Amino acid sequence: MAETYTLDAQARTVTGKKVKQLRVQGLVPAIIYGGGKQPVPVQIPAKPLQMTLLKAGGTHLINITVDGTEHTVITRDVQRNILRGEITHVDFMAVDASTRLTAEVRVHFVNESPAVITRQGILVMGGGSLTIEALPADLVEQIDVDLALLKAVGDSVHVRDLQLPPGLRVLNDEDEMIVRVAPATTAAEEETLTEGVSAEPEVIAKGKVEEEDF
Repeated sequence: MAETYTLDAQARTVTGKKVKQLRVQGLVPAIIYGGGKQPVPVQIPAKPLQMTLLKAGGTHLINITVDGTEHTVITRDVQRNILRGEITHVDFMAVDASTRLTAEVRVHFVNESPAVITRQGILVMGGGSLTIEALPADLVEQIDVDLALLKAVGDSVHVRDLQLPPGLRVLNDEDEMIVRVAPATTAAEEETLTEGVSAEPEVIAKGKVEEEDF
């Protein structure tokens, strides 16, 4: 069962541009929505909020107590100041223990491929994340993929090959490639072809330093 975290919050009456006053006081405006109930605006002390979000991510449950009432939620969106990186607003979604949720989780590789260790080939990675569906208590933060299964050039792991925990389902196409072993010569040829080709310049989007809150 996934670990559950706790936070204390207060009901929030300040909205719009006035929420800047809260941030000066070390409080972060947030909203709890979903679960068939009216949205609940709240304010949470910045430091414990930051520590909890760091541990819980977007896949662990958080029990938020608001003036004595407990709300079981999952983090859905975290807004930050684009200059300082400080949290400026958080969206929490209220969840029910019997309702299946979807979440994006990262692919985590464990062990080493014998084919790579013996320099027969190199690893070619697919996407670095997967979309999963599970009950709140069964959500995980990552899917482990054992590279020790890749013993020869051409060996691969697809979505259909994943060993998943009970109650969890991956929504990606079962034929989607997670990782494979390609011949080392192929990698060398690809590198030669891409030599001298400059990368696209990075585009830095301009945006508001702080968005209005509700």
